[in-house]
Amino acid sequence: MATAKTLRPVKREPAATIIAAQLTEAIMDGTLAPGTQLGEAELAGQLGVSRGPLREALQRLVQQGIAVSAPHRGVFVTRLDEDDVRDIYLARTAMESAACRLVLQHDPQTTANHLEKAHRRMQSAARRGNDAALSAADMDFHQVLVEESGSPRLQRIAQTLFVETRMCLSVLTDDHPDPDALVEEHAELIEAMRDEDEERLLTLLDAHMQDAVTRLTGESAQAAPEPDAVAG
Repeated sequence: MATAKTLRPVKREPAATIIAAQLTEAIMDGTLAPGTQLGEAELAGQLGVSRGPLREALQRLVQQGIAVSAPHRGVFVTRLDEDDVRDIYLARTAMESAACRLVLQHDPQTTANHLEKAHRRMQSAARRGNDAALSAADMDFHQVLVEESGSPRLQRIAQTLFVETRMCLSVLTDDHPDPDALVEEHAELIEAMRDEDEERLLTLLDAHMQDAVTRLTGESAQAAPEPDAVAG
């Protein structure tokens, strides 16, 4: 007679973690718009939870920077302006550049394989003309890149930056990037990763981030200096 295996209790995530995740998703997709007050009584009723874990969840959102606490007024979804966009993408460039360097030191070919899976989803979404699916696959691509770095701290930083990025995309523009151009940009990143060409990879990544800033802020690309004006 076979010996029965010992069953272990199923671990449940703390209520505050689940609540924070649900509120974060609602902020990212624009359901809870920037400036919306996150009232405890109303949210507790909608979510069917007590105020204790809800209050803890709100504190987590404040710590992440996607909500702000105003004394004597309450907690509100953070408003993002053009300066925030520039700062978010500046931080993302630094974070993802560091991730690229770590990947190149370890196993860039395996990472390129994993990135190609997300890239295929981007291609499929672009062919279908599904902007939402394209944006989701785009974010998956960058999440995979950071995860492949193996750095827990970069991954923690990325969590907040990716939430803020999705907030930017949902509320700051209706001008979606050209799908074919976006797919091609990511293909070039994978190619540079496969070639283990750090300089080209980081240059492409920086240009990709700057393109996003230009689109989200409506800024025109900075003109290149005239040859006579170049120092040297």
